[in-house]
Amino acid sequence: MPWFILIVSGALEAVWAAALYRTSQVAGRRRIAPGAVFLVSVLASTGGLAIAMQSIPTGTAYAVWVGVGVVLTSGYAMVAKVERATAARILLLTGIAACVAGLKLVA
Repeated sequence: MPWFILIVSGALEAVWAAALYRTSQVAGRRRIAPGAVFLVSVLASTGGLAIAMQSIPTGTAYAVWVGVGVVLTSGYAMVAKVERATAARILLLTGIAACVAGLKLVA
C-alpha cells in the first residue's frame, strides 16, 4: 500500500505543477480554480509522500516521487503542446521511468 500511495502522490505532483502553470496563464489576474487545484493537490501530494516515507526509505521514496512527477508533468506538457515531443526527450523520460521502476524492484 505505501508504494501505491507514493505513485499516486507522484501523479499529484504533476497535477499541482500543471495547475500552477495554469494559474499564470492570464496576465494581470489570478485564476481561482487552478489555484484551488494547486493547493489541494500539493497538500495531498506531500502528505502522501510523508505517509509513504514511514515504510519506504527516504531517498528511495523521494526519488520515486520526483521521478513519477517529472515524467507525468513532461508528458502532459508535450501532449498540451507546451513542450516539443522530441525523440531524445521521450527517450530520456523513458530512462527516468525505468530507473523509478528499478528502485521499486531493488527496494
